[in-house]
Amino acid sequence: MSIDKLRAQVISSIWQAIAQSGVDLSSITQDQQEKLVSKIADGVMVTMDSIMGEEMPLTTTEDEVDDLGERVLWKGRPFLSLVENYTITSERLKIITGLLSQRVENFELIRIQDIDFEQGMGERMIGIGDITIRGHDPSNPNIVLRNVSKPEEVYEIMRKAWLEARKRHGLQFREFM
Repeated sequence: MSIDKLRAQVISSIWQAIAQSGVDLSSITQDQQEKLVSKIADGVMVTMDSIMGEEMPLTTTEDEVDDLGERVLWKGRPFLSLVENYTITSERLKIITGLLSQRVENFELIRIQDIDFEQGMGERMIGIGDITIRGHDPSNPNIVLRNVSKPEEVYEIMRKAWLEARKRHGLQFREFM
């Protein structure tokens, strides 16, 4: 379910709870009521996300390495997700999906051609966004890191790691005009 649909469902539940409570909101203008319900919905969603799992901090320490000996630059997960985790190392992007069974996908940084991030208005209000990665990976040339917290910071970590990996492997950018 998309964040916008989930948010609409939470807002609907809040309106339903207000109606069932019998609380008289007639002294508050309709515009102010809608703002209040919207803020409550945002707060509920952020709280739900923190309850579902601690957000992993942006990590830039040199001493954290993964099981393959690669430096871990960032770990995270989509907003309100229990079944998907992302890890950016000095060599690859690792996506782990699944709760009972797991699927692991690795995307080598040197295969990346382009990285972009996007935030809708609702996403911007709660500080999440999508990062789109396009590249030469034969199994999946396009990957979207959905609903990432602080997408600008993660985008910059990914971009710097990408450029460092290309430099380390002696790859250069060539543009055709």
